[in-house]
Order: sequence, then structure tokens, then C-alpha cells
Amino acid sequence: MRAVEATRYVTPLREGGSLPGLVEADDDGLYVVKFRGAGQGAKALVAEVVVGQLARALGFLVPELVLAVIDPGFGAAEPDPEIQDLLLASAGGNLGVDFLPGALPFSPAAGPEPDRDLAADIVWLDALVTNVDRTARNPNLLCWHDRLWLIDHGAALYFHHGSRPPLEHARGRFEAIADHVLLPVASSIAAADRRLAPRVTAELLAAVVAEIPSEWLADAGRGLYVDYLRRRLAPPRAFVEEADAARG
Repeated sequence: MRAVEATRYVTPLREGGSLPGLVEADDDGLYVVKFRGAGQGAKALVAEVVVGQLARALGFLVPELVLAVIDPGFGAAEPDPEIQDLLLASAGGNLGVDFLPGALPFSPAAGPEPDRDLAADIVWLDALVTNVDRTARNPNLLCWHDRLWLIDHGAALYFHHGSRPPLEHARGRFEAIADHVLLPVASSIAAADRRLAPRVTAELLAAVVAEIPSEWLADAGRGLYVDYLRRRLAPPRAFVEEADAARG
């Protein structure tokens, strides 16, 4: 990921529980910054990078992800004490997501429906990475220039939040896929599996995981994420059967 230096805190975005903010950087760009010092911690940022960069490599539209570097004194002048504490706790590298001006949240009620194969491909991706946060209540999809963009993957890689060992969790069916916002309009998930699974090679996973900044990894090495996703992709893939059964 490119690194940019945060120069101005513009405004908080209070829709999410982690209090991301709109930040201007030294490249004159605007970024939605997810802060390392937020309650969800660095694991949410790791999930954002792994899933976002994997999705991009598979051809999905994902806003550019950057390493947003915050100086230790960046939040000193912020009048809101909650935001000041967050910024002070987030000195160093954070996740910046390119801001898409004028983008609108996807609403299944407003339409138009997305292409059925695209919907199936997104469902497949979210089942692979155990993303629990693409529901009708919170689709985490944006419509921009008449195309569908994927955002907000911090709740994926759900083994981060469970008690089961990651490699045991990897073989799970992922029943939560039944709540996916695009499942009612998706075509066959098995067909999506045939399109996408062969493209997720060990080399691709290694390249995606290499994008994680070392300072976010704590005790978990990069190999954990490669091994988790490779094990998840090992046949038979129960998550594909689960998704198609829920679709039916």
C-alpha cells in the first residue's frame, strides 16, 4: 500500500462503532481513516487489508487502501476529547480508504438489482472470508458511477473474535451467509466457486498478506492468514454448499 501523511482531520464519521474519520493527506487526497487506536484494534485493520486486497485482485471494485500515517501530535488541537484520545492513541500507521465523493449506499429496496453473477461472486467472497457484515441492515456496498463498490471489511476473518483455533474455524460452513444482502438476487454460488476459487492461489494469498503492515500483526504472523485461507479453500468447501442451500 502507498503511505500518505495525515495533514488535517476533517470530520468524524459516526455511522460506525469504531469512529472512523475523514482525513486530508499530503497527497491532497481525502481518505476515510480507520484508526488503530479504536476499540476494534489492529485486527480489524488486518481484515480490511486482507479482504480488500484479495477482492481487488479478483476483479471487484474496492476503493484504494493506503497506510495513513498520523504524527503523535496530530490530535492535540482537536476539541472533542473522545476524538483527541483516539487520534493520540493512533500515532503511526492507520488504514486509509479512498473517499468516493458522491457515492451512495446500496439499498436493495431502491434498486436496480446488481448483475446476478456479480451478486453470487460477492456472496462467495464473503463466505470465504467469513464476513458477517454485508446484510440488508448494513450492506457495506456503495453505488458510484453506476457501479458497485465493496467497503468495510473489518468484521471479516471472524476467527479474530471467536474462541476456536483459527485452522479449526477455517473448515466451518459459515451459517451467517444466510443474512447476506445479495443472496436473494444471486445466481449459483457453486458456479461462482468454479469461477473464482482457481484464481485464489498460494502466490496470490502470499502477495495479499504481504500488504499487512508489520506493526498491526502483534503475535499473529502473516503465515496464519495464508494458512487459514488455504485451509478454507481446501475441498470440499462446505461454505459453498451452505450459501447455495441458503439461497434456495
